[in-house]
Amino acid sequence: MYTSLKTKTARLSVMSNSLLIIMKLAVGLLTRSVSIISEAIHSSMDLIAAVIAFSAVKISGTPADERHPYGHGKIENVSGVIEAVLIFVAAGWIIFEAVKKLLHPEEPGVLGLGILVMAVSAVINAFVSRRLYKVARLSDSVALEADALHLKTDVITSAGVAIGLALMWLTGWYILDPVIALLVALLIIYESWMLLRKAFFPLLDTALSVEELAKLNEILEELDVSYHDLRTRAAGHQRFVEFHLDVPPQDTIDTIHRQCDIIEERIGLEFRDVRVVIHPEPKK
Repeated sequence: MYTSLKTKTARLSVMSNSLLIIMKLAVGLLTRSVSIISEAIHSSMDLIAAVIAFSAVKISGTPADERHPYGHGKIENVSGVIEAVLIFVAAGWIIFEAVKKLLHPEEPGVLGLGILVMAVSAVINAFVSRRLYKVARLSDSVALEADALHLKTDVITSAGVAIGLALMWLTGWYILDPVIALLVALLIIYESWMLLRKAFFPLLDTALSVEELAKLNEILEELDVSYHDLRTRAAGHQRFVEFHLDVPPQDTIDTIHRQCDIIEERIGLEFRDVRVVIHPEPKK
């Protein structure tokens, strides 16, 4: 349903990251600023992540087939895990370069241009990140949410680098350049850890969140049904619900079937793209 919208939004992220990498890398090399170059590296990782997200949302939207009878939703979680690992790699490289710059300080040049590029980067990423978050919430896409999280962090780091460059320009404290790069790296490490947690655990078929389980139990209580052995899991934007339904022994198959249809329809109103499996059992 949302595959086309998700694909278009992911493509927007790819295009914006490509533009920002060129801008940041050119200005970083010109100014010899490790904090700007670290931002270029961060954007490079974001570009790879955006390409992965673009591929993931296209695959996750394909229908179930013989080899994947439960659909392809988990590809978005795989995408999120890969993106998190890429962010760890980027953070490690930034720390390495920043420590080198601390040991061998170098005066950056053309700071005004660097400040401008960082400000422009923050504005562009703020717009794209907001769009990604909107579509991610609408389509319940883990891949797009991960991409949006990357760009949200870019907004913060780009703004931080711009402020740091401005302070260097005003004070002449050039040690601020590698210090800011280290702070950017620490923020990136935190971002990647949060993303890894969110993307990885659904691959282990963990249950739905506490909030979703509470909503599901509320629905079943509202329908006044007796049930047991409730099991749930998530796969990307998909939700899977399975339980045993207690039914009166004298009920006909037709009556039980209609009751199951009512339950499935009601759950489907609250959970988008949910698959419900109900196993009726006679009450003891």
